[in-house]
Amino acid sequence: MLEDCESVWNDCLRVIKNNIAEQSFNTWFKPIVPTKCHEDVLTIQVPSQFFYEWLEEHYIHILKKAITSVLGPQARLEYSVIVDRGNSKSKPLAVNLPNKATGNGFGAHRREEYKSPFELKSVDTLYQQSQLNPNYSFDSYIEGDCNRLARSAGYAVAQKPGVTSFNPLMLYGGVGLGKTHLVQAIGNEIKNKLGDRFVLYVSSEKFTNQFIDALKNNKIQEFQNFYMQVDILIIDDVQFLAGKERTQEIFFHIFNHLHQAGKQIVMTSDCPPRDLKGLQERLLSRFKWGLTADLQQPDYETRVAIIQRKMQSDGILIPDNVIEYLAYSVDTNVRELEGVLISLIAHASLNKMEIDLELAKQTLKNIVQDIETEVGIDYIQKTVSEYFKVEVSSLKDKIRKKEIVIARQVAMYFSKEYTNHSLKAIGYHFGGRDHSTVIHAVQSVNDMMDTNAGFKSSVEELRKKLKMRAV
Repeated sequence: MLEDCESVWNDCLRVIKNNIAEQSFNTWFKPIVPTKCHEDVLTIQVPSQFFYEWLEEHYIHILKKAITSVLGPQARLEYSVIVDRGNSKSKPLAVNLPNKATGNGFGAHRREEYKSPFELKSVDTLYQQSQLNPNYSFDSYIEGDCNRLARSAGYAVAQKPGVTSFNPLMLYGGVGLGKTHLVQAIGNEIKNKLGDRFVLYVSSEKFTNQFIDALKNNKIQEFQNFYMQVDILIIDDVQFLAGKERTQEIFFHIFNHLHQAGKQIVMTSDCPPRDLKGLQERLLSRFKWGLTADLQQPDYETRVAIIQRKMQSDGILIPDNVIEYLAYSVDTNVRELEGVLISLIAHASLNKMEIDLELAKQTLKNIVQDIETEVGIDYIQKTVSEYFKVEVSSLKDKIRKKEIVIARQVAMYFSKEYTNHSLKAIGYHFGGRDHSTVIHAVQSVNDMMDTNAGFKSSVEELRKKLKMRAV
């Protein structure tokens, strides 16, 4: 029955939603329609061949986890792929395709999963449970001024784990700057080059939950013994150990044992060790023994390289002007940039459109919002040009007429005030001008407001118009 089918799929969606970012969930799973559920086989309809291939390449493990948790270990998944959307006289045409990972569905090659890692006894078995994402590698990690030290140190550690003076290696930086990618690249490189080493990647949250389970089940010794067998321990987001005294205590002893045994420790956090709060002083002092390196927001050139690499890996060509527009417009972090690219590809595929500048702008409008406002640079340019009775295009040209220059400077002034774009990005939207031109424009507007009451009145009137949009 359709109701049973929808119920099963809704249960699957709850599992999926807990394992991926909201934006990815909305883009790749909301458009899916369940069509049939018979015994252990669930059939889902996807809007295109591209959509099917993307799910198989990027979300196969999440789909497997969801479907087996809902229907059991023998569950299988089939796709109904729309190849012709039809029209008013004919129905859409769809073809059924299997799950490519197993051919016959998830159950065909299912391996028994463990409840918690410290219950495992064999080191050979432990090696298989490194929790690393094989897609994270040094080859796919774009190097720039923002991350050069961190990448170089990470690569050195990967070549000689536990031997360099970079032990522990602490990488820190804000959200979405590539910390997890880099530390997992270290782990994957070691596994590929030194196959006999046991590499383990774990988040501090998972480490804490495992420790709590060990406490409840009187398995503290097994927990500690498990972690003391690790050759390379990669622990993500150590700032979340703050305030957890007993977890810090056990981690302190594990850290000491591994370090003294010449094992490699790699950690990430959102700030340098000196700024970490709620951690024991003796633990913080050990964090400082090796090398601490930061990752910063990627610069324009690095963002261009990230976009080009991403498109190349997906076999997609997009115009240079679209690459430039995206690189200038999304200047926060790598994760947001990749999210925009995924959405752009999805929009193009679902709507059967070519990727061009207009589609990029529409996609960005739905994702990247300016701080505390919906006023964007395009709207500012339109509002200012209408007020001063000039063409929007003239704000981007090299025209030096006084009325054009003033309008351009006012538009730059409000772009800095109302958006979170960098000065360089603002300059790009005004005909590729540099950041110093934007600084000069802002200063000029402030100076004219101090000396010309009429001009100040005009600026305030424009501000009211823009505030109305923000509300």
